Amino acid sequence: MKEFLADLHIHSVLSPCGDLEMTPRNIVTFALEQGLSMIAITDHNSTRMCRIISDYAAEKGLVVIPGAEVNTSEEVHCLALFGNWEQTDLFQIFLDEHLLDIQNKLSIFGEQVVVDKDENILYTEKRSLITGLKASIKEVEAMVHSLDGLFIPAHIYRRQNGIIHQLGMLPENLNYDALELTPGSYYDENLKKIKMTGKRSWIFDSDAHFIDQIGKFSTRLMMKSPEFSELKLALKNSEGRSVLGLKRNK
Repeated sequence: MKEFLADLHIHSVLSPCGDLEMTPRNIVTFALEQGLSMIAITDHNSTRMCRIISDYAAEKGLVVIPGAEVNTSEEVHCLALFGNWEQTDLFQIFLDEHLLDIQNKLSIFGEQVVVDKDENILYTEKRSLITGLKASIKEVEAMVHSLDGLFIPAHIYRRQNGIIHQLGMLPENLNYDALELTPGSYYDENLKKIKMTGKRSWIFDSDAHFIDQIGKFSTRLMMKSPEFSELKLALKNSEGRSVLGLKRNK
């Protein structure tokens, strides 16, 4: 077993709030400089940048977990992470089917684009990716788990789109694989609530929208290797794999 650093909540240029510098080359380069072994690309309501960044990252020795930050009909943000491209592509179909037909406001959010490693625009998403889906948190969770993915409520204490603020509680019947804190989740005031027990692991991510935010928070994981199957075991604290806690960079 070995300790690895993972930042499982990173946005690309595709996200309406993602900086234009969040390109494949820049994301991978900065992640490696921060000592990360594993990252997840989690754009708002879309997985379309994941494969491009993953292919480029593989050339540089960085593992990319495909996923998305889903905004549910309750306006709760949740991470959906997957172990292969078949699962990811099926989830993209789900996202496309449940995304509201509301046009992106360029004057506010700018372009929502998919770019290649050389920053050539390959695709433009016309519908707004920031809106809530036509799917509840339970429906999203059920879909993610039907695809053998990981479902993780994001930045749960954040006052905007965090599950505690939006729903007033963490539903007891919600089947989640971990809970997340980010620098915007009022980490310090909630530190005393953090416990690594059983299946209720906590992960710590940057929620990076700008390059210099990548790795500001990352999760220390004890695993055999940085891959999705090992991550699943670590979140369960199973078979010698475990979540060790937070790595916090200035």
